[in-house]
Amino acid sequence: MLRIPEDIFSEPDVSPDTLGHLGPLRRLAGVWRADKGVDVNPKAGGPERKVFIEHVRMDPIDAQTNGPQLFYGLRYHIHINTPDEKITFHDQVGYWLWEPATGLILQSVTIPRGQALLASGRAGPDDMTISVSAKRGQTDYGICSNDFLEQAFRTDSYRLDITFHDDGSWSYLAASQLTVKGRDQPFDHHDANTLKRVSAATPNPLAGAQG
Repeated sequence: MLRIPEDIFSEPDVSPDTLGHLGPLRRLAGVWRADKGVDVNPKAGGPERKVFIEHVRMDPIDAQTNGPQLFYGLRYHIHINTPDEKITFHDQVGYWLWEPATGLILQSVTIPRGQALLASGRAGPDDMTISVSAKRGQTDYGICSNDFLEQAFRTDSYRLDITFHDDGSWSYLAASQLTVKGRDQPFDHHDANTLKRVSAATPNPLAGAQG
């Protein structure tokens, strides 16, 4: 169980330089692109495999506090389409957060189909792999869906594994266990990609103002 300090109101000193205090998340900062992502999703006739094009932007934000708890983080936007369609295939926004005192990593996920989640994991500041996960029914790191998704395509678990490479790129595998209405077995919905940086990160507002 998490130990909560007696003083839950006093805030710590914070650094204006988010990029210098992101731990393993510093390798995600910037603008990224890839055109060979793979998505496997459920369809009436069976699993569908889609190749997709992915654009990711991750911008440092100013330090955030919950009383004594201190986070440094990135605000992100993911936009995905496919080579044969102009319509958006997937859109996602959220935050990556790092708590230096404990090694806690958080990823918030919001998608415009009526679903949000908060996933957690832990890592050291120089780790070359990070993982976060969430489960339906948890009130701290859980998954929340609208009533249609909850009944027709229920997400029971979520896990994201990221590997950083020596050339500066990074790869991920995102896996969600779905309970699909009318199906006896859970469906493994997963995505994978390797992204390369196309633009460096801009400083967070406070760091930029002092620069």
